Parts: sequence; structure tokens; C-alpha cells
Amino acid sequence: MRTRLLPLLLLCALACAPWGARAEKADRNKPMNIEADSLRHDELQQTSVFTGRVVLTKGTMVLRGARVDVRQDPEGFQYGVVTAEPGKRAFFRQKRDTLAGAPDEFVEGEAQTIEYDGRADTVKLIGRAELRRYRGGALSDEMAGAVIFYNSVTDVLTVDGQRTAPAGTSSGTPGGRVRAVLAPKESAPAAAPAAPASPAPTLRPSTDMSSGASK
Repeated sequence: MRTRLLPLLLLCALACAPWGARAEKADRNKPMNIEADSLRHDELQQTSVFTGRVVLTKGTMVLRGARVDVRQDPEGFQYGVVTAEPGKRAFFRQKRDTLAGAPDEFVEGEAQTIEYDGRADTVKLIGRAELRRYRGGALSDEMAGAVIFYNSVTDVLTVDGQRTAPAGTSSGTPGGRVRAVLAPKESAPAAAPAAPASPAPTLRPSTDMSSGASK
């Protein structure tokens, strides 16, 4: 195990952490594009079932799995449930909003089932769940548990271990514990020291008393 791996000793095996940047805000207004081997669409119920190597994209968000169930509510909000093949995990990835000049950040995860809620802007990873954050292309933070809930509006990440997946079940982590690797937050660059002020000019006494005198 890596020395940075920190099992969180919580009685309920529950962890919450703010991540400092939110999911790309424009994604919720982008169309949902899906590729699959087959499709069954119900216009009356506004539901669609995609099966076979499904790839769903919505702005910067990408979801992949063996099956994706999509529905749309009367207000136009979209919802998706991604299911993996037996023994495998579905995949999720999304760009995060960052300050101007800051390196790009992405969050990606894997789980047996992934639920996307377009109204609430949340993603729920269920079963052997892992979530990772990349900053500037480098791995920054990673978490694992039975269930991971990511809310991009409140910017809170919740990881649930043993409470919903007793130790020894296929959907939990070893021992039913939450696992996390948290990189230290980068400090802001120190301000450059101010340039020393220029010395005041030296005053010299005048020896000519006739300057300005009337004749």
C-alpha cells in the first residue's frame, strides 16, 4: 500500500470533503449525445434504453457502460443510470470550473452503477466506487468506498463505506472501510518583495547670498 493511503477511522465509515472547484457549469445546458449498439425509445414516457458499449457525452461530461437508461422530466431535465457489464465497472469523467490562470481540473470515477441527476447536478457511484481528481494532468486526490455521492452545486463529496456495504460484500471496500488519498493544497505564490524606496535627495547649504537680491 502507498504510504499516503489513509484509512479513515470513522465509526460509521462516512467521509465528506469539499473539493474547492465545481463541475463545468455549462454542461447542464448542453445536449446529451449517446452512442450504442442498440436503442429502445418510448416517446410517451420520454425514456430511452441504450445497450452495448454505450458512450454518453454532455458537454465535458463522459459516461461509459454496458447499458444506459435515460429519462427526461416535463421540465426538460435529464437523468441517466449507467450499468456496467458483470464483473466490470462503468466510467465517469467531467471537467471542473477553475479560476482563470489555474491548471485544468478533471474528476473521474468508476463503479458498478452510476446515476446522473441533471436537475440536482449530482453523480452517484454505487458498488466498488472510486473517484479521482486530476489537476494539470497529475493525480491529486482519490477516494474509494461502497457509495460515492458528488454534488457539484454544493461542492461536497460524500464517501460511504460499511454502512451500505457490510464487510465482505462485493460492493464494499476491504473491511468495509473508506479509503482516501488527499494531496496537500497548493499554497499561493509568495508576493514579490517591494522595491526599496529611492533615497531622498541630499540638501546642500547655499554659499551665495546674492541670489535673488535687489541691486
